[in-house]
Amino acid sequence: MRAYIALGWFAVCMSVASVGHAEDSLRPEVGTPLLAAQQLMKAQHYKEALDKVREAEGVAGRTPYENFTIERMRAAAAAATGDYATATKSIESLIASGKLTADDQLKMMEALAGTYYRAKDYTRAVYWLRQYQASGGKDAEMHTLLIQSLYFSGDYAAAAGEITATVADDERNGRVPSENMLQLLANCQSKTHDPQGYIGTLERLVDHYPRKEYWADLIYRLRNKPGFPNRLDLDVYRLRRASGTLDEAPAYVEYAELALQAGFPAEARMIVDEGFQKKLLGTGSEAPRHRRLRELAAREAGLDSASRTANANADGLVNDGYALITQGKFNQGIAMMEQGLHKEQQLKHSGDAHLHLALAYLQAGNREKSMQILKTLLTSNDGTNDLARLWLLLTRLD
Repeated sequence: MRAYIALGWFAVCMSVASVGHAEDSLRPEVGTPLLAAQQLMKAQHYKEALDKVREAEGVAGRTPYENFTIERMRAAAAAATGDYATATKSIESLIASGKLTADDQLKMMEALAGTYYRAKDYTRAVYWLRQYQASGGKDAEMHTLLIQSLYFSGDYAAAAGEITATVADDERNGRVPSENMLQLLANCQSKTHDPQGYIGTLERLVDHYPRKEYWADLIYRLRNKPGFPNRLDLDVYRLRRASGTLDEAPAYVEYAELALQAGFPAEARMIVDEGFQKKLLGTGSEAPRHRRLRELAAREAGLDSASRTANANADGLVNDGYALITQGKFNQGIAMMEQGLHKEQQLKHSGDAHLHLALAYLQAGNREKSMQILKTLLTSNDGTNDLARLWLLLTRLD
């Protein structure tokens, strides 16, 4: 953001010698010290410039125009020295004088809002930024300053509203929203206890800026969403692995144990082996447990591959079919899962079955078919809709 204070003041302040209309003039006893103040400011001797401004102010019988020019020079010099109280008082006098052109008034409002912001008087900064907007000001940086002022003043709801409008405008016009703005929006939503809004913003972040920390936060929020079913814990771990957020030993252990319990020992073996390869498993005080888990997964996977027979009921067909997927038998596994889905009325959790079929197609390399199935889950309300939405985001980004 450009410097609203000090460095921009020379652009805002008119030359003392050329200011005003034909009827405006400065008497020498006022104009001479003000011209000296101007030269001192150019040389960055701001305190000395203020002394010259006070000298001009000491002249008796000043005209309204002389007072106007004195306040303009005082505002510039005071802001440059960090005397924001004096600077803001002078700028408010200038705005109230009625002598500013429309363009100069907007510039003064910019300077005034920026001065209050630098002084951490965010309430007054917001007031003048609103006045700036009401007077026709449209500078994007000033809108950013408004958002920041609202945030620092503690009005998180208003800040979120401003950011939401900005993000919507960006998306409507084909622009990628600023990552900083999305982060600030998420922060506001967190402070106003808006979990649904926060998750929606996280989804925008992973869509435009797919960083690991955003995915980790998003999946954590999903898993802890009120009412999210425990039966989908294994699917959450699958999503964590695919998004690169499965990165600690306890998560690998729980993932493998859930896969074993669900009847997918080949998947459990693959997860445990991956944990060992990453040196997350097999070290430290839990190493013996990790080795036992690895042996169990390998043994169960071997037995499963040799002895599994297709179950005739719908759930059995879907589960056995997905077990074949975990063994790399994609065509056979997908055919069996679709056979089970033909008996959809018999399925205990139809959404789960469709989700797993979508994952099967994805692992088989048929992304388009996978996304078609995932889209059908978006209108459900059993937890698979949330997972489907995130898988669609992740699949589109791959």
